[in-house]
Amino acid sequence: MGKIRVVLADDHTLFREGIRLLLAGQNDIEVVGEAPDGRHALELACRLRPHLVLMDISMPDMNGLEATRLIRAQAPDVRILVLSMHGDDEYFFRVLEAGASGYLLKEAAPTDLLSAVRCVAAGDMFFYPSLATRLAQESLRRAGSGEERAAYDGLSGREKQVLGLIGQGHSNQEIAETLCLSINTVQTHRTHIMNKLGLHSRAQLMKYAVRLGLLTSND
Repeated sequence: MGKIRVVLADDHTLFREGIRLLLAGQNDIEVVGEAPDGRHALELACRLRPHLVLMDISMPDMNGLEATRLIRAQAPDVRILVLSMHGDDEYFFRVLEAGASGYLLKEAAPTDLLSAVRCVAAGDMFFYPSLATRLAQESLRRAGSGEERAAYDGLSGREKQVLGLIGQGHSNQEIAETLCLSINTVQTHRTHIMNKLGLHSRAQLMKYAVRLGLLTSND
């Protein structure tokens, strides 16, 4: 893959500069752009096609949540790692629904940030340990009723594979390459999955996968 190409999106110049210096000191990471708000982050993501955008949530003009949704829609090959001061469940689950592949708190150690960047760039998910614990607890609570698990068990083996990859944030193209399928076949599987589960969007599929724990998290 070569160097991991990163765009930084944060409205605090000094904080952004500190992160840039940290990442620039790594032999395998390259900062290719910086954005002071979500709108510029979207523009850079679509134009530069970095491996990932390191995204703040609270920014002017367009917040990180909306920017994440738009980047995933317009540049689905670009992954999003959220770096935020917000550690409450509301932001956490909304970010996952928007299509982010990781969530890290700004209080995290530099080593955690570097691990998260490498993990998300490699196609995995990364969550700050306390958030990963809450995600697991929520998954167990939701699955405890048995209803969602029963619906999941009604999927075919291939449909379960596709759903799991959607839950991990992969695009249709990436899923097709991973499973050696055509994009049309992946889209057909996704349609069948949504019909069987009574879901109506990719965001709902992501949320469903999160609830059932069908993604890889770093704990």
